[in-house]
Formats: sequence, C-alpha cells, structure tokens
Amino acid sequence: MSTLFTRDKSWAIRAGVVAFLDILSIVFSHLIAVWIRFDLSFSKIPSDLITPHMWLIVFVVIESLILYAAFGLYSSVWRYAGIDEAADAVKAYVVLGPVILVTIKLLNRNLESGLSRGASFMGYLLSFVCCIGIRISYRVIRSYLHSRGRGKHTARVMIIGGGAAGVSLIREYKNSRFLGGRVCCIIDDNPSKIGRKLEGVRIVGDRTTIRENVSKYGIDVICCALPSANVKDRSEILKICQETGCEVKVLPGIYQLVNGEVSLHQLRKVELTDLLGREEISVNTDEIIRNLSGKTVMVTGGGGSIGSELCRQIAHAGPKKLIIFDIYENNVYDVQQELRRKYPDMELLVLIGSVRDRDRLSLIMNEEKPEILFHAAAHKHVPLMEDSPNEAIKNNVFGTWNVAESAAEAGVKTCVLISTDKAVNPTNVMGASKRLCEMIFQYMDRHYSGTKYVAVRFGNVLGSNGSVIPLFERQIKEGGPVTVTDPRIIRYFMTIPEAVSLILEASYYAKGGEIFVLDMGDPVKIDDMARTLIRLSGHEPDVDIPIVYTGLRPGEKLYEELLMDEEDMKKTANKRIFIGHPIILDDERFVRDLEELKKAAYRNTEAIREKIEEMVPTFHPENN
Repeated sequence: MSTLFTRDKSWAIRAGVVAFLDILSIVFSHLIAVWIRFDLSFSKIPSDLITPHMWLIVFVVIESLILYAAFGLYSSVWRYAGIDEAADAVKAYVVLGPVILVTIKLLNRNLESGLSRGASFMGYLLSFVCCIGIRISYRVIRSYLHSRGRGKHTARVMIIGGGAAGVSLIREYKNSRFLGGRVCCIIDDNPSKIGRKLEGVRIVGDRTTIRENVSKYGIDVICCALPSANVKDRSEILKICQETGCEVKVLPGIYQLVNGEVSLHQLRKVELTDLLGREEISVNTDEIIRNLSGKTVMVTGGGGSIGSELCRQIAHAGPKKLIIFDIYENNVYDVQQELRRKYPDMELLVLIGSVRDRDRLSLIMNEEKPEILFHAAAHKHVPLMEDSPNEAIKNNVFGTWNVAESAAEAGVKTCVLISTDKAVNPTNVMGASKRLCEMIFQYMDRHYSGTKYVAVRFGNVLGSNGSVIPLFERQIKEGGPVTVTDPRIIRYFMTIPEAVSLILEASYYAKGGEIFVLDMGDPVKIDDMARTLIRLSGHEPDVDIPIVYTGLRPGEKLYEELLMDEEDMKKTANKRIFIGHPIILDDERFVRDLEELKKAAYRNTEAIREKIEEMVPTFHPENN
C-alpha cells in the first residue's frame, strides 16, 4: 500500500509540473500572438481589448487543461513520449478549436468587444506547438543525458532487422537507465532501407556485411530482431552472427509476441533449435484433445524424457485419469509433483514397477482399465545395449510383450509403441530389439481385435536422456575436448515436444497394425552441431575448445536411413506423419522364436545375437 501511495504521489507531482508548464506555455503563446498582431508592440493594443484578451487567456487556460486531462496528456510516460502523445494532443486541439471560437463569440457579446480572431488563432497554433514540445523535450533531454552518462566500456550493439521490432529495441536501449548498451548500426536485407536511419541509427548493409560491420563498429552484442522472418532466413543469419564471436541474442517468433510489444526482456540467447533451419512442426491440437479428453490414459516409462513429455501433453488435453508407470522413482516423482501443481483437479496415479513384471502390469490394467496406453519404457542407449544385449531383449522385447498382452486382457482400446528409426535396417542390438517390438505389436493387432496396436517411429530428439547435446554441453563446460565419433556422421533431429505432439496425433489416426513414421526433416551433421554449441557457449572450436574424433561406437551407424524411403509409405492428414508398410510374419514361427529368444536372454549372449539375426533379417551388425 505504501509503495502504491508513493507511486501515486510521484505521478501527481509530475502531472502537476506538466500542467504548470502548460499554463505558462498557453499564456505565453497568446500574449506573443497579440504582440505580433499589433505590430510587435503591446502599447498599440486598444484599451478596450486588453480586458477581453485577458479573460480569453483565462478561459483558454481552463478549457485547455480540461481537454488535456480528458485526452490523457497527463497520464503518459515522459521518457516514451512520441507519436501516440502527439496524436492525443492533435485530438485535444481538434476539440479545443471550436471551444475557443465559442468562447470568443460569448466574450464579444457580453463585453461588447471585438476580439481579434487572427491573434487568437495564432495563439492557438503556438500553444499546440508548445504542448507537443513540452512532452517531447523530456525524452530528448533524458536521452542526451543518458548517452553522455555511458562509460567508454559500454557494450556496442548491432541490431539485425530494420522493422518495428528493431525500432522498439533501439528505443529500449536509448531510454532504459538499467542498460549500458549503445546501438551503433542496423542490418537489414531490404536494399531500399540501406543508408537510411531509424531512430538516428544508420542501416549499414545486408546480412552479407555483418562480419565487416562488426569489425568496423567494434560490435560486442548482436540482437536479432526478426520475429516474423521464416526459419531458414533466421537460421542463416544467426549462423553468420555466431561466427563473429559476438554475444548473440534473439527475439522469439512473432506468434510468441502476441501483444505486439517488443522489449529487451524478451531477448534470449540463441539456442540450437534456432539454427536447425526448419519450420516448427505443427499438429492438430483439436484432434489430440478429442482423442484424449475424458479418457483414462496410461504411460509406461513416464519418468523418461519422452514419457514425461507425453504425460505433460496428455494432462493438458484433459483426461479423466492419467496413470504413470515407471521403474525409476526419482524421475517419476518430479513429473508427479509438476503435474499436481499445474493440474490440481486431474486424477493422477503414479505407480512404480517394471514392464518385466507381467503380473504387476496385469493387476494395474485390470483394476484401472486404461482406454489408451503409450508404451515408452525401454532401454535406448546403443553402446550400453551392445555390451548387455540380454538386458535389451529382456526389457525391450519381453517388456513390450508383457505390456501388449496385459493391454489385450484389460480391454485397452488403443496401445501405442514408441519406436525408433534405429529399428530400420538395424546395426545394433537396441535397434533390432525395437524392430522386434514393432513385430510384436503387429502380431498382437492381427490376433486381438479388441485392441488397436500401433507403433510410432522417429529419430533423435534434442535434449533427451542419452542424446549428444547434454554430453557436448558437459564437455564444453569442463573446457573440452568435445568428442565426435566421426566428422561424417549425420542424424535427424526433432525437439521433444514436437515428437510427442506427433505421437499423440498419430494415435488419433490409429486403425490398428500401422507403423507411423515421423518425417524428421533434413539431416544434421553431428560435427556441425558440436561446433555450433561451442560457439553458442562463447568459444571458438579447435581454438578454445578442441574437437576430438573417437571413431564409431559399437553398433553405431554412420548414416541413418531416410524414413521416407520405406516402400508403400502412405500419407496421413498431417504431412509430417506417414504410415510404413506392414511387417509380414509367420505368426506360429514368430511365437516359437520368441520363446527361444527368451531362453537365450537368460543363458547365452552369443545365442541372443544369432537368434536376433534369424528373427530380424535386416539386422546386419557388421555394417557398423
């Protein structure tokens, strides 16, 4: 309350000062007008006009102050005074003109005088100029003092983008007393703007001149103010900026600036996703909500990177009940606390257990009766599974078998397997185990008509557990070296929220037996990604942070197949989701092979690899 009172008192003082200056300017304007009207001499004013003019000035002062207040001229913030304040003043004076004319007419009638309309009109114009000047002068003086008060070590700023967002940032830098930056130049690709000035700052060139002008103007900070630019252009410009060694900040996309206002607090550091060079993947949220709202949904592996994001987006869709099942209590506890804070009214059940425990799964599903189940629990780390193939088979393959059978017994309507592109022509045990999981789901779909079994296959996700990004970030933080297996290795990347949104939408399209394939866009070289992360951290690759090539790890591919190359790929309503061709199986033999594989998983590691190669003809571990 005391803070509010202080603010109100401060505002009242400022408004009072402005009102006092307005009174002086109005009196001064009309006196000067009369002086000019009578040949620059007050002595030539007829005696019978002195009193009427004095009364006119009094009335004009009162009328002007009332209209100034009515049009908000005392509620503006001085340091941001500009076009809006000028527009308000114009509106006030449009109304004030007729009011003064009426006042002159009444005074002439009551005082039997002949007030000079010419002098009054001149005073009217002069007072308008003074009104605008008073409100702009504070900003000009403050900006001048602010620039004079900057130290010589002030950060020198380059702004990319000569549009409305760029102008707003320039004003912020000029007016904020908390900032030491000074905008020295602007970059814009529009040739008609080059050489012109915005807010007194010159547009010096297009994106091809960024490096040259960074050197010329001694730039320390680059602010990318291109909220409406397409992703490809933003990515290309940011890559150039990263190579300058300057600190680079970026405004979010225009869809995030919903109120149309831009300020420096919205600037953020450049992230790797800004440099991927592709549009953000969009989904039909109506379909997702329609599919999940009011239903009981279960997620296995709900504490993992993909599983936890599944839980977040499912919770947002408004399910009747969400069941999270995971073996690792620490991660799932964090997810539980987050969802309880955000969705206190949602019924949430978090259970600890392993997908290897068939009885535990059956008990939960028969009691809770989930209608939709997302199976995300799996071992996913390729090199670790090469060293422990029996665990990959026990957890991935037979954990999936347990989930699928329990879902059928409990009457689950839709069961969705989270698969991977490593299941395509696998060269490692993990990828082969996920291929077997896909085969299990298609087998189950043929034999249990009450449940729709589908799989969703996609590539790497940025920031997931075990991905290269957290590893690179740790290595950079420790001063290097950053380890890349091979300079030629490429991968397809998607953000975790993007991948999960597509998984949820694919579940809406499920009819049973499909393998949904997510289009991951263009591939990214891991070597380029490592170098970009080093630059984003403010270092120079191979100078500050060395990059070491360690060679491909066991089971690792150099190039991952394009998911779009599969035969009989069918389109869905979402252009980023496709349906792969079905897997042809001899079902009786497949079940026998699974029994033999299960025995091998508990006995002999080499027998596991032999059996996997027999069951997955596309498994070629020698192609590492």
